[in-house]
Amino acid sequence: MEQHSDELAALEVLDNGKTFKWAKAFDLDLSIGTIRYYAGWADKIHGQVIETHEGKLSYTRHEPIGVVGQIIPWNFPLLMMAWKLGPALATGNCIVLKPSEFTPLTALRMCSLINEAGFPPGVINVVTGYGETAGRAVSEHMGIDKVAFTGSTLVGRKVMEAAARSNLKNVTLELGGKSPNIIFNDADLDLAINWSAHGIYFNHGQCCCAGSRIFVQSGIYDEFLKRFTAKSQSIKLGDPFGSDSHQGPQISQIQFDRIMGYINSGKEQGAKVHIGGERHGSEGYWIQPTIFTDTRPDMRIVQEEIFGPVCVIIKFEDEDDVLRQANDTLYGLAAAVFTNDITRGIQFAHKLHAGTAWINCTNSVHTNVPFGGFKQSGIGREQGEYALSNYTNVKAVQINLGMRI
Repeated sequence: MEQHSDELAALEVLDNGKTFKWAKAFDLDLSIGTIRYYAGWADKIHGQVIETHEGKLSYTRHEPIGVVGQIIPWNFPLLMMAWKLGPALATGNCIVLKPSEFTPLTALRMCSLINEAGFPPGVINVVTGYGETAGRAVSEHMGIDKVAFTGSTLVGRKVMEAAARSNLKNVTLELGGKSPNIIFNDADLDLAINWSAHGIYFNHGQCCCAGSRIFVQSGIYDEFLKRFTAKSQSIKLGDPFGSDSHQGPQISQIQFDRIMGYINSGKEQGAKVHIGGERHGSEGYWIQPTIFTDTRPDMRIVQEEIFGPVCVIIKFEDEDDVLRQANDTLYGLAAAVFTNDITRGIQFAHKLHAGTAWINCTNSVHTNVPFGGFKQSGIGREQGEYALSNYTNVKAVQINLGMRI
């Protein structure tokens, strides 16, 4: 992967539309880091010796689940492949992986690199195709012992149903989000603005943990809105291979239409388009960075995952007010808090119903830190040591040392 990093980054751009500089600096770097991290775990997974009584020795061992199916999304094709392959291989499983039909190129190129690396035939298998056919086959197959899926909550339900209909296979799901990004009056405003822009506009907003609901305390609301607007308007849309481009096109016509549908819904329901709200240019799938204000909690743009460069900015008065609004969602993937009072930041983070709570940053993942959601944002955890437990069965062995009955 390191030897072919430019090629793999270029394939990500061709597949996904993300900018080359981000594909190289983020996707490739983190993907390689993930594979290296889990390679280090391969000889360190062990059970426990459990004391029972003098006449018996008891211990546990972690055994591979067997054949695991993995279904990955189109927003981070290579990175999600690494997130899935790493822990499954480290625990001794064989894999059937299905990439998104929109972004198969890096997965297919990785097949040849996997062969070059010397993996035995049949350990890693890539199956391309549509979700309704290939994805369903992976989820329902009686010879597959576990399925790990990253994608929408809607499809995640279908994966669970298929697993239940077949052999009741083990399921891990990393699903959607509607992440709150909460900025208190005492926050470092420059820090909050820059991270908030990263939180919603990174990867063109096509990120499950995108900070699409930005809550700003009333004392700094006007200043934040002014400066965040300027930051948003400075984003250059263009050729994703261009060195000065910040944002490329959305993934497909389907996703473009979906995002524009949400934008139109916001307009129709009475929200104010502060900036953006239109396509960029006369062709292609570029969408202007869009900010909505004057929203209501029941609006679709406040409640539903948009998966594009669209955010709502909401004024709040106090902690109780914003905590209620932040947790008022079906999702629970991630959340962020900006404050210079670290005690308040920690205490508030503990009250948020989310699998990840960032303090004074957002949309920032690390290979050795678990990632996953509460509520309808998923089951289980990716990344870190926690991900290893998704791919093993725990066996208890109890040895009689002479006890008689």
